[in-house]
Amino acid sequence: MTASSKPQIENLTTGSGKLQADTIARWLFQGAAFLVLAVLVWMTVVMAISAMPAISKFGFNFLIDKTWDPIQEQYGGLTFVFGTIASSFIAMLIAVPVGLGIAIFLTEDFLPENVLTPIAFMVELLAAIPSVVYGLWGIFVMAPFIRAFETWMNTNLGFIKIGDKSIFGTPYGPGLFSAGVLLSIMILPTIASISRDVLKAIPKSLRNASLALGATRWETIFRVMLPAASSGIIGACVLGLGRAIGETMAVTMVIGNTPQIDTSLFAPAYTISALLANEFAEANEPLHIGALFYAGLLLFAVTLIVNVFAEIFVRRVSSGRQ
Repeated sequence: MTASSKPQIENLTTGSGKLQADTIARWLFQGAAFLVLAVLVWMTVVMAISAMPAISKFGFNFLIDKTWDPIQEQYGGLTFVFGTIASSFIAMLIAVPVGLGIAIFLTEDFLPENVLTPIAFMVELLAAIPSVVYGLWGIFVMAPFIRAFETWMNTNLGFIKIGDKSIFGTPYGPGLFSAGVLLSIMILPTIASISRDVLKAIPKSLRNASLALGATRWETIFRVMLPAASSGIIGACVLGLGRAIGETMAVTMVIGNTPQIDTSLFAPAYTISALLANEFAEANEPLHIGALFYAGLLLFAVTLIVNVFAEIFVRRVSSGRQ
């Protein structure tokens, strides 16, 4: 270090130099934060402007109309909203209990630490697998097993109906149920990992006090640990739901891509994300492009709302532990 540079460094750490450095750092951090907000607002505005032809023509009827006919320029998003909600609901029904069970298993010392650590790593590794790989596995490996399961369900439980149609109708393989099962595998690491972290954050004194009062391990888990971690677990589930709603490639490959609302869990369906992936390259007319942007705007809004609620829940449990 030269003699001339030493006073400059000292000047930054004392007096006006320190104040100037703090001011610059504050402005940089504030600028970065506002940049993220600006990008979010910019995306919303661009999507809303691009969707305006469809919004001005169809309005809220877009949400309740089942017709999607580019030739006749009639666009309705109800079938895609149904497919998105139904596939995500099936995924949550499967992933939440399984993910919570994994989180409990990994935090309650059922096995030695040197065994639990690799298991936890493998669960988290599921989140790193690309969506297209999940899709390929789903269509070539999972779908045949799902078709066999659907055949058994149709044979033995096909009498369960809504109206005149069976809930467990004709087996297809690719369809709504297959998409839900595949989504449940994809969101499982999110739910399991965050729930595990939340359960680990609970003070050991709370667990030990329950055991000292005579409660069994399972009574402690269900009556003490899970209620104490409920906000964080809900946040984990909502984050998983957010990914399920927005998942595109894997769902596109296994859901069947048929715009319909069917009472059968096994029937093909269509999601908003699959619609955007399949049709944007072919859209030429302004109204068609506007309808796709309208659907994308709906998906964007729902995903944003879901993740905001998840963040609120996670912050709530974090502040409660402090």
